[in-house]
Amino acid sequence: MSTAPVKLAVVSAGLSEPSSTRLLADRLAAAASRGLETAGREPQVQHVELRDLATEIAQNFVTGFAGEELKQALDDVAQAEGLIAVTPVFSASYSGLFKSFFDVMENTALTGKPVLIGATGGTPRHSLVLDHALRPLFSYLRAVVVPTAVYAATDDWGSADDGLTPSLPGRIECAGAELARLTRACGPAVAVAEPEAGAEDEEAVGEQAPHLKVVAQAPSGDPYEDVVPFAQQLAALRPEE
Repeated sequence: MSTAPVKLAVVSAGLSEPSSTRLLADRLAAAASRGLETAGREPQVQHVELRDLATEIAQNFVTGFAGEELKQALDDVAQAEGLIAVTPVFSASYSGLFKSFFDVMENTALTGKPVLIGATGGTPRHSLVLDHALRPLFSYLRAVVVPTAVYAATDDWGSADDGLTPSLPGRIECAGAELARLTRACGPAVAVAEPEAGAEDEEAVGEQAPHLKVVAQAPSGDPYEDVVPFAQQLAALRPEE
């Protein structure tokens, strides 16, 4: 049975052309793709350039309806198994265009989805935008944000690894590998089987297993139903009296 490609959506909010924001997004996508290929999975990358959707995003706020190109972009992101989202820094935060795109998206579209965040700016002073703005945004949208986020200042593009702080290429590779691992862990199964007619419960389905077309099924239900409350975890660590 062949393995379905892993879909990655890459959202870039750069305004200039060429754009350092798009360049960072492309390099992060390449790193994540290498991680998937190393694991024997085929990446399928879909780019979403927000600069081209600015008019339709604004119209959506006024009319409540998404144009064809915006609707396709929203569908691409919602259907992807992993997301890379990169924004330039404006006024010490993400750009208005970047925020507006995720404002018009259904608030459940990113639930449980692995997300790699990145940002670009002129100086290293704005690197805190990753943890003070981007990470809270995607946590609110119930996405799974990878541990390593990547900020690229102007000087980072030509910097070398000094042995103390990882260089930009090193951070990109690390973040891409993390997204690849999370995507493989959180993504849906390859295929879903339907039993032959007459199988009305789990026992009947098990008896007919040799006749199923495929053997894997995507997880369903509440993705947080198995989360153990912290108080319960803490109580389990205490010695019995």
